[in-house]
Amino acid sequence: MTKITVIHGQSHKGSTYNITKQVLDKLSNVDTQVDEYFMPRDTPNYCVGCYKCFNESENACPQSDKVQRIVKSMESSDLIIINSPTYCYGMTGQLKTLFDHFGYMWLSHRPKEAMFNKVGLVISTTAGAGANKVTKSLSQQLFWIGVAKVFRYSKNVNASNWEEVPSKIKESIEKETSILSKKVQDKLGKARPDIRLKFIFNIMGMMQKSNTWNMTDRNYWKDKGWLNGKRPW
Repeated sequence: MTKITVIHGQSHKGSTYNITKQVLDKLSNVDTQVDEYFMPRDTPNYCVGCYKCFNESENACPQSDKVQRIVKSMESSDLIIINSPTYCYGMTGQLKTLFDHFGYMWLSHRPKEAMFNKVGLVISTTAGAGANKVTKSLSQQLFWIGVAKVFRYSKNVNASNWEEVPSKIKESIEKETSILSKKVQDKLGKARPDIRLKFIFNIMGMMQKSNTWNMTDRNYWKDKGWLNGKRPW
């Protein structure tokens, strides 16, 4: 069974949601289990900058219940889909709030071993411009938590809601999501870190060897054996 975690950067079911649903439907020939999270309903409250997740444990975060529920779902998934409509040339504020809580598991701190064999897909739509900028930002977030392969899909739908999207654009979306779904499916179970991800990981390992400012991070790397040449892939 293929497990999929979907994080919707919004609650309304507009163009971004419907394109995501198309992708999921086209993966229907795969035996799947899909866990979905909607922002802001499933979003933790704003990060207060207490540094407890960095200095103590992710479970010391005041919002750990909501954060860890999503993190555990991502860890056990083969595919992580994150979508966001374009708000003021960026992702939704609700989604950014969630990413703020993922900082402790960046490559520079305590990356999760499981992430290094995941496939990610990020999706954004816009009525005008900016969707490509959003998917770039979302893919960077997944890169920094170690996701091995990330696909991007952005689309100017020329409408403020799905019902008003011109038929020609919907036809192009249908074709493009068919191709995209096939690419994603072909990569499931086969994703491995590329040279760039390995390089950044190794740089962070060198940094951790001289780390005297955060022993929680350093001991994490030491316990994993990553300071002695072992790798999470």
